[in-house]
Amino acid sequence: MAKLKRITSMEELAEEVEASSQQPLLLFKHSTRCPISSRAHREVEAYLSRTPNEAVTYGLIYVVEDKAVSNAAADRLAVKHESPQAILVTNGQAVWHRSHSDITTEALEGILAE
Repeated sequence: MAKLKRITSMEELAEEVEASSQQPLLLFKHSTRCPISSRAHREVEAYLSRTPNEAVTYGLIYVVEDKAVSNAAADRLAVKHESPQAILVTNGQAVWHRSHSDITTEALEGILAE
């Protein structure tokens, strides 16, 4: 089963974004203080517990605890920061993103099946 790998440093973020040229990266930006983010987190976990695309790396950034990393991800990927937020990264570029109630198991299944 695929798991979310927590990203806590700028170095880890850079490594994962660079590695997206070999394997897509789904970044999930999560606020541990927000009930909407908790719901989105449950949707991501539900997707991962089913039949996730094993050819994708799954990263997790806590937006409060690792604010600098969260902001760096927004800047580096040129995606306005939102929380919760899911960002699909391929070849170092954001190719898809959703936030709030648009983060659903079905949305993830749809984009990650490609």
